Amino acid sequence: MSTASERDPHFPALHLRPPTGWVNDPNGLVLHDGKYHVFFQYNPHSARHADMHWGHFASPDLLHWELLPIALAPTEGGEDAEGVWSGNAVSRDGTLTAFYSAKRPGRWYQPIASATSTDGVHFTKHEGLLIPEPAPGLRMFRDPYVWRDQSDGRWRMLVGAALEDGRGAAVHYASAGPDDLTDWTYQGVFFAHAPAPLPGGANTEEGWECAQYAPFGGGRGAVLVSAWDPETGAQCTAAWPGRETPDGGFTSDTPQRLDHGPDFYAPALLPVPDGRLLMWAWIWEARDEPYVGAPGEWTDQAGWAGMLSLPRELTLGDDGTLRQRPARELDKLRTGDRCLHAHGQGPAGLGTVSPAADLEVRLAGDAGLRLVTDAQGHEYLSLHRDPATGDVVVDRSRASLDARAKRGAWRLPAGEGEAQLRVLLDHSVAEVFTAEGQALTLRFYPVGRAAWRLETTGQGSYAVAAWDLTVPAGAERR
Repeated sequence: MSTASERDPHFPALHLRPPTGWVNDPNGLVLHDGKYHVFFQYNPHSARHADMHWGHFASPDLLHWELLPIALAPTEGGEDAEGVWSGNAVSRDGTLTAFYSAKRPGRWYQPIASATSTDGVHFTKHEGLLIPEPAPGLRMFRDPYVWRDQSDGRWRMLVGAALEDGRGAAVHYASAGPDDLTDWTYQGVFFAHAPAPLPGGANTEEGWECAQYAPFGGGRGAVLVSAWDPETGAQCTAAWPGRETPDGGFTSDTPQRLDHGPDFYAPALLPVPDGRLLMWAWIWEARDEPYVGAPGEWTDQAGWAGMLSLPRELTLGDDGTLRQRPARELDKLRTGDRCLHAHGQGPAGLGTVSPAADLEVRLAGDAGLRLVTDAQGHEYLSLHRDPATGDVVVDRSRASLDARAKRGAWRLPAGEGEAQLRVLLDHSVAEVFTAEGQALTLRFYPVGRAAWRLETTGQGSYAVAAWDLTVPAGAERR
């Protein structure tokens, strides 16, 4: 029997996910025993958001990925009977320790549990719960993130939360010492804030999932949060850049939109030995589901849902702006020489690209670029520069001839002057980056079954270079 990945033209070639089933949050990004490990929320039994396990990929170089056996599964009748939900992992003295949210029926919060592995593949769950109950004053509690404080060697933990007074929050725990990952003491609220506006009309919401801390040295850092609405669920991602305070907390004034698109959530961090901070996130579907996480007939038919983003490098500029770029390792996915190189002014047909491609684009004035995916030119994903604001507008309103696919347009701040973009395409997903380090991620579902081709629009000048991308030989992704 063929798998969903072999049947479905929308299935990604480069973005991590198993052949079938449901995927959401990346968990446990860790370098252990010489390999990069990426765990993720996974339902192996259906394309629906239920029965959470931890799926598992590993790689020696961020390019050659191997799909490994399921790392963690619910224990019938146990504290995690309804799912092994989100968390992270750390490596210490040859042992990989995973921290996760334990879900059980009838409990509004998700206490923190752990499991350990010496080979990075097979795990043993820790008896009992590390943090059995939340502190008073909370009405949401889940998703641990553990990191080592470089100043004193202690392990610290953030847990996503919502306070009873309506603020989203990240609450803070500390371990007993540098060799202890089981004894945790509550330190109070690390950072909390009432819902604050974000670009594009969103806000930071009343609850924060997957709260993570990105340290950038000198006391500077950023709290990354996934904004959760108590009525409608997952919304968007935000970052609060600021500074740690002497009392062990954090201060920040203004949030930033971490990704300006509609389909990016639950970012997770991985510090690597060369000093970079890498980030993956969940890219959800935009098919016929009524809201994020709801079942949809189209998704059920496809047999799979969700994928992980490509890895990104995250930095903090001197002006306090978080900046992202594709991880430099991804340059090696380009298949040799450029498949397309064109520059000029005004409307033009440029040539074809594969459904997995890497584009470098410059747009001036009102110039735009269309990715046309049907023979008649009726189905296309559009990017164009707004000359009044300098924003790049990414529009999927006509990106699928299937009426069930979600529509809409989003703005990506691109600074003054010509827009310089890098666009990574993979069958049904586009990740768009500006030279200033802003990002936008969205899904689209072409059904035209024609060779993909690029066309320019508007009267402004343009320059476009493209490379087809390929999975490295020997990489087992499916």
